[in-house]
Amino acid sequence: MNGNAIVVGGGIIGTACAHYLSRAGWKVTILDKGGFGQGCSHGNCGFVCPSHVLPLAMPGAVGMALRSLFQKNSPFYIKPRFDPALWGWLFRFLRRCNRDDMLRAGQAIQALLASSRRLYDELMQTEALQCEWQTRGMLFIFRDPAHMEHYAATDDLLRERFGLASRRLDGGELVNLEPSLKPGLAGAWHYADDAHLRPDRLLASWRQALESRSVEVREHCAVQSFIRDGKRARGVRTTAGEMTAEAVVVATGAWTPFLDKELGCKVRIQPGKGYSITMARPSICPAIPLIFEEDRVAVTPMDTGYRLGSTMEFAGYDATLNRARLDILRHAAPLYLREPFGEPVTEEWLGWRPMTASGLPIIDRSPLMENVFIAAGHNMLGVAMAPATGKLVAELLSGATPHVDAAGYRLR
Repeated sequence: MNGNAIVVGGGIIGTACAHYLSRAGWKVTILDKGGFGQGCSHGNCGFVCPSHVLPLAMPGAVGMALRSLFQKNSPFYIKPRFDPALWGWLFRFLRRCNRDDMLRAGQAIQALLASSRRLYDELMQTEALQCEWQTRGMLFIFRDPAHMEHYAATDDLLRERFGLASRRLDGGELVNLEPSLKPGLAGAWHYADDAHLRPDRLLASWRQALESRSVEVREHCAVQSFIRDGKRARGVRTTAGEMTAEAVVVATGAWTPFLDKELGCKVRIQPGKGYSITMARPSICPAIPLIFEEDRVAVTPMDTGYRLGSTMEFAGYDATLNRARLDILRHAAPLYLREPFGEPVTEEWLGWRPMTASGLPIIDRSPLMENVFIAAGHNMLGVAMAPATGKLVAELLSGATPHVDAAGYRLR
C-alpha cells in the first residue's frame, strides 16, 4: 500500500487517475465540488480518437479564426469583453500556429491517444465497463470537393508523420459504407482505429467498479486549500473539513486556474464552452461516428441515443445556454444526413472544455508541493486521453517508470 491519495475532481481524468492509483496500491478518495461526472465529462461526444493528433494551433488557424468571427453562425466565437487572461492565452496560441510547434505538440498528443486507445481495450475486458463501447472508426466528411481535396494534404501528413492510416471514400463509396448520409456529398476519410462510447454511462459504470474496490467518492465537497508541511502537502481543507493524504492529484479541468495561488503557479487554461444535443435515435441512424469538417459538427450514434455536438465559445465561465450555438448543430445536420434528428430530445447541454494554448495537457508536479500533481488541460480530448493520463500520474506518484515520456506535459 502506497498510502492515502486524494483526487480532486470527479470527471473522466480524475476517475482514470483514481483507477490507476488504486491498482497501484493507493487508498483513494475522489472529491468533487459538485456531482460526480457532471461536468464536461457528461455531455461530450465520447470519441476515443487516435486520429485527433493535431492541435488547434496550426498554420492557417489564425486566418480561419478571424474569418469565423465575422461569419453568421460560426462554430467559433469569442464573447467581446475585457479579459487579460483570455487575450494572453490567445497571444500564446497565435505564437504556436506554425508547423514546427504543431508537429511537436502532435507527437506528445499522439503518445497519450495511442496509449489510451490500447488501455480502453484492456479496461473493457478487465472492468467490464458498460458504456456502449464501439470500435467502428470515424468518418471525416466533406460536402465541397475543394475542401475534400484540401484535407488530402492533412491526411497525407497524418499518414507520413504519425503513421495514421485511413481509407478515402468518394461519392457513392461513402453512402455504401454509411447509408444514413445523403447522396451527393464530396466524400470522406475513414479512420478505422477510432472508437466511441457514451461518456455518462462510462462514468457511472467506472464509479461502480471503483467503489467495489473501496475507492470513496465524496460529492459536494470543495477543496479550499492545501495543508502544507514544507515542500509537501499533508492534506486538504474542504467545505466538509480537513482530510489528510500522502498524495493529491488536482484533476479539476477548466476550473484549475482557481487553485493557482494554492498550487504556486499559473495554470494557463481557458474555458472553451462546448454544446451538445442528445435525442432518441432516428430511424435512419448512422452506425459510424461522423465529423462534418466544414461545419465543425460531430455526430455520435449510441445504443441508447444519438448526439450532435461541438462548437467553441470563449465566454468565460458564463453558464448561459446560448441557443444560437445549439442552432449551429441543428442547421448543419440536415446538410449531410437523410434523417438528422430523433424525437424526443432528452438533453440540451453545455460544458467547459479545459483549453491550453499548445493543445497539450498539463501533467506535472506543483512547484510548491512535490506530492501534488496537476492533471488538467486536456482540451477536447479528455475522454480520449484519460486512461493514459491516469496511468502516467499513478506511475509518477508511485516512482514507477513512466509508460510514456512525461516531458511534453510539463507546466512550462
